[in-house]
Amino acid sequence: MTKRNLPDHAFILAAGMGSRLRPYTDTMPKPLVPVNGKSMIDHTLDKLVALGIREVTVNIHYMADKMQEHLGQRTSPRLTYSWERELLDTGGGIKKALYTMGRKPFYIFSGDTLWEDGPSGNTLSRLASAWDDSMDLLLLLQPVDRMTLTHGTGDYDIDANGKPLRNRNRQGQYFWPSIRMAHPRLFDNTPDGKFSFLDLMDRAEAAGRLGALVHDGLCHHITAPDDLDRINAFYASRRPGGPKVA
Repeated sequence: MTKRNLPDHAFILAAGMGSRLRPYTDTMPKPLVPVNGKSMIDHTLDKLVALGIREVTVNIHYMADKMQEHLGQRTSPRLTYSWERELLDTGGGIKKALYTMGRKPFYIFSGDTLWEDGPSGNTLSRLASAWDDSMDLLLLLQPVDRMTLTHGTGDYDIDANGKPLRNRNRQGQYFWPSIRMAHPRLFDNTPDGKFSFLDLMDRAEAAGRLGALVHDGLCHHITAPDDLDRINAFYASRRPGGPKVA
């Protein structure tokens, strides 16, 4: 996939309760919690806009009014909201709004996804360049040994042919930070209603239609308040005159 054929749509999962990040999420949905002075979801949206992605669908449920109020202040990208009366999980939530993605591969993120580009350049452009039509799903994977600020579970290994293999014991070499590209056909023959995206990941792997790209920049996995505090301290230390973090 060339830059000219970059995906023109993206989906952000932002409906969850974020209960593990309380007390921050007592007053706002997790994607609105600020990191380095900007909400988590705005970090992702700004990167999409910079790449030229103009159509983004966001699913909402918990404190949906606050999410819409916050995102309504943006002038770009064009946002479509998919409201879930009952949470549909990570697979069902995307499928409910799949009609907004067209029939081409599209980006998918979690609302709390945080990453920085590495030496190889723009992460999302690299992901698009790694896509080919033998895939239904392409995952960005982060080496666990490079997760120095927050903990990353060993979700995957990569075999000698470059194919990702899910590590059922979560002791693999690579963490999956919820950054991915998918073709709408990934959702063919899936149930309506609630189901996990993990089911689709396993199905694509079993069919030989799962790909992986190893990230060479930073990824942050924020699940608990101390993760958030550590990341904010890290960014503060990078500002001129900021406190240093050991």
